[in-house]
Amino acid sequence: MSALTRMDIEAAEHATLSLRASFSDTTRGRVRPVEPDLYRTEYQRDRDRIIHSKAFRRLMHKTQVFLSPEGDHYRTRLTHTLEVSQIARSVARSLRLNEDLTEAIALGHDLGHTPFGHVGEDALTECYAEIRHSYPGVPDAYHHNIQSVRVIEKLEYEGKGLNLTWEVRDGVAHHTGDTEPVTLEGGIVRLADRIAYVNHDIDDAIRGGVLDETDLPPVPAAVLGASHGARIRTMVRDTIATSDDADTIGMSPVVWDAMMELRQFLFEKVYLSPRAKEEEPKSFGVVKALFMHYLEHSDLLPQEFAPQSSEELVQRVTDYVAGMTDRFAVGAYEDFFVPSSWRL
Repeated sequence: MSALTRMDIEAAEHATLSLRASFSDTTRGRVRPVEPDLYRTEYQRDRDRIIHSKAFRRLMHKTQVFLSPEGDHYRTRLTHTLEVSQIARSVARSLRLNEDLTEAIALGHDLGHTPFGHVGEDALTECYAEIRHSYPGVPDAYHHNIQSVRVIEKLEYEGKGLNLTWEVRDGVAHHTGDTEPVTLEGGIVRLADRIAYVNHDIDDAIRGGVLDETDLPPVPAAVLGASHGARIRTMVRDTIATSDDADTIGMSPVVWDAMMELRQFLFEKVYLSPRAKEEEPKSFGVVKALFMHYLEHSDLLPQEFAPQSSEELVQRVTDYVAGMTDRFAVGAYEDFFVPSSWRL
């Protein structure tokens, strides 16, 4: 029995996938062409490159919602990524779209997230506002999707980048924001990201004592289900049914509205709650202090992040600070700002 080759897999894609799928052998390609692999398609190679990247490994030590939670079962940025991947693959498989492309986009979508979750993003955005008068061209805000693409294209592999296909980079860039991904596979990840965080943030909030299952608003509970598994199952099934033979990936209005009501509920009762917010000023201060310190003392940046010109300075400081894990950021902060005799 002969081994399954890349050409066999590509032929199977054309035989089994929907005509709406993104086929591996028709990719728009990479910035730097590479010799085709004997056994893996282009999208399978992208998935593997992401999994083996340093940025992917660092996700295990980056906050999702709760900072320094007491317990081993709260989500991190890595477990969120894996849950998005699982949901997205299930949808892609049922719709007969390219599961390998979907998985690669899902695994890479949060590579540019800062330490301490969205608090880190907010801190960098405030830094940009304060330095804009001195550094023309500074962005209006920090966007993790844009930084994720930068990680893929510029920062990994000693500055050479992962050299992923155009379709994966497009899906990562547009998994959030105003612009939709070009591929349906990217659209799946965009929606799966929301399905995952709405559901697992409820789960973590209940585990953390911020919520009780009975606190959930009654209408979304009636539409989506009364348990974590039931809600995900309803959303996934509805996404598949609504998107079957459609031009876009979406949900029915009833299920979409229920999910968005839950999302709004989370903002009011969880994301802005004292339990979730109690450590945020400290972590916000850590990221901001580090950014400003490296901006003023760029000689302290590791050699691989050293700017080649003054125009690169803000971006290179951003690259370094945004790539830190929570614990590395705290350690760097202590090194700079806490006397050694005071440390535990």
